[in-house]
Amino acid sequence: MEEILTETKLTNNTVQHSRSWQRIASIARNTFREAVRDRVLYNLVLFVLLLTGAAVFIGELSGGQERKIIVDLGLSAMMLFGVFIAIFVGVGLVYKEIERRTVYAIFAKPVGRGEFLVGKYLGLCLTLLVNVIVMGAGVSLALVYVSRGWDPLALSIWPAILLIYVELMILTGIALLFSCFSSPALSALLTFFVFIIGHFSADLKGLASSMSGTAGRWLFKALYYLLPNLANLSFITPAAHGQMPAAAHLGAAILYALIYIAVILAAATLIFSRRNFK
Repeated sequence: MEEILTETKLTNNTVQHSRSWQRIASIARNTFREAVRDRVLYNLVLFVLLLTGAAVFIGELSGGQERKIIVDLGLSAMMLFGVFIAIFVGVGLVYKEIERRTVYAIFAKPVGRGEFLVGKYLGLCLTLLVNVIVMGAGVSLALVYVSRGWDPLALSIWPAILLIYVELMILTGIALLFSCFSSPALSALLTFFVFIIGHFSADLKGLASSMSGTAGRWLFKALYYLLPNLANLSFITPAAHGQMPAAAHLGAAILYALIYIAVILAAATLIFSRRNFK
C-alpha cells in the first residue's frame, strides 16, 4: 500500500512539473512574439549590421587591418546594442504587464509568480539569442567579404560571441530583478551601473585591499562578491587578434553565469511573490 502511495505521489509531482514547464514555455513564447513585434529591436540589429558594413570600408583604408577592425567594431557594437536590448526591454517585462493590468488575468489562472518571471526571462533570452545570431552572422559575412573567400576568423569569433550572449543573459536577469521592485527608469539606471561596475570588478577587489577603514574595505568586498564579474566574459580584443578562449575558461564562464542567473531569478521570485497587486 505504501509503495502504491509513493508511486502515486511521484506521478503527481511529475505531472505538476510537466504542467509548470508548459506554462513557462507558453509565457516565454508570448514574450518572444511580443518582443519580436517591437520595431526597436529590428532598428538596433540593423544599426549593428550597418556599423559592420561601415567597418569594411574603414578597414580598406587602414592598410591591412580590415579583419581586426571588423571584428573589434562589430563585436563591440553587438555588445553595446545587446546591452540596450537587455536593459530597456528587460526592465519593462514586468512593468508593462502591471501597467496594462494583464497581470491580473495571468495570475487568475493557475500560474505561479515564479513561473511568470522565468517565462518572461526565457522569452527575452530567446529574443536576444536570435538577435545575437543575426548580428554575429553579419560580422562573419563581412570577414568573408574582405577576405574574398573563406576566412578562419569568421568561425573563431563565435566563442567570443557566445560569451557576449552569456553576459547579456546575466544583465537581463539583473534588469528583471530590479523591475520587480522599482520603476523602469530606475531599474534601467541601476542595471547600467551594474554593467559598468561589473567590467571593473577586479578594481573593486584592489580598492578593498587598499582601504584603511574597515567599513570601506567590507563595502568594496561586498560589491566585488555581489556584483557579476563581467570582465571574465569580455573576449572581444583577443578575438580581433584571432585568439579563442580556452575550453576551461569558456566552461567556467558559462557555469558561473548559470549559477548567478539562478540566484538572481530566485531573488526576483522572492521579491515578486511578496508584491501586492490589489
